[in-house]
Amino acid sequence: MRKGQGNLVTVVSDISEGNLIEMIDSHRCEEIIEVLMKQPIEVRKQVEEVSVDMWGGFRKVIKQVLPNARVIIDRFHVMKVVNKDLNRVHLTFANL
Repeated sequence: MRKGQGNLVTVVSDISEGNLIEMIDSHRCEEIIEVLMKQPIEVRKQVEEVSVDMWGGFRKVIKQVLPNARVIIDRFHVMKVVNKDLNRVHLTFANL
């Protein structure tokens, strides 16, 4: 399966407590916002940090739904990009 294709699911969990909060059968901003807005504002205001992959739509979702949350790009996705770039550089120098 190529990047950007297929059925994607958005998983919302409380990592510190180990609880699953939502599984949203979508990766579209509007649909994720619609589901998360069902949570009471008092609950949404308590969220301080959100760990996400590098998909740009998450910033829009978080800004609209979780007003006090700070966006953190998760370590797995950061390291995936770093390793990809390091491999490219390594191959470039290996071919000199």
